[in-house]
Amino acid sequence: MINKTSLGCQKDEFDLKRKFTVILVKPEKPENIGLVARCMKNTGFESLRVVGINTFAQKSYLTAVHAKKILENASLYADLDEATSDLNLIFAATSKERKNFVLFPLEEAVTRMFQFPFSTKIGLLFGCERTGLTSEELKSANITFVIPQASKQPSYNLSSAVLITLFQIFNYNQTKEDNGVRREPISRKEQEECIRLILKKLEGKKFIHKGNKTHVTEMIYDIFGRLTMSSRDRRLLLALFSKGVNKRE
Repeated sequence: MINKTSLGCQKDEFDLKRKFTVILVKPEKPENIGLVARCMKNTGFESLRVVGINTFAQKSYLTAVHAKKILENASLYADLDEATSDLNLIFAATSKERKNFVLFPLEEAVTRMFQFPFSTKIGLLFGCERTGLTSEELKSANITFVIPQASKQPSYNLSSAVLITLFQIFNYNQTKEDNGVRREPISRKEQEECIRLILKKLEGKKFIHKGNKTHVTEMIYDIFGRLTMSSRDRRLLLALFSKGVNKRE
């Protein structure tokens, strides 16, 4: 069970520590976990979640240096759904071209992060060092972003990718104002439930079938992820797909 802190802060007490959570999926090298904690400490972030490991090795604490407390307070999860369920938005980093997912430059992704109310809980998702995030894991994200680099290979080290992302957020927060123009999204768990219901309706109507299931499913997750679904959006979508899709011509 995770102890959740209320994020309904006013503008003058806006705190990156409470708004953003770094999520590492199945990291392979314990040294990198410690380096990520150090990067978080350097840029003013504290909330860390790690998927796919049961405990931190001593090497993680050695490379964390003065950021050991971040590791001590980190939450470990068996699966990605559990790690993201209570957050509102998930922004995922990738270095690969993705056929069925729209990729945003990091700078644009960060701008989008600050277009929501201060209480919006945002997860920053990073894959393992060797393979990055799989297409299945990207389905848990609302927005997928890429970090600019001079050459595609080799890609950034995990801790470097985290540092660049966090510094961009930190710097944006120092120079820009959050106007909170969009409605706060529902939790990622609620978004997932809505998307699954839509997929079920589309399968029932044979729009999704064995020949196109993977392709269309990924595109549906990408489209409705980028919608950053609010409660009102969910009500409309469920009404459309429950009544509109079932309506006889």
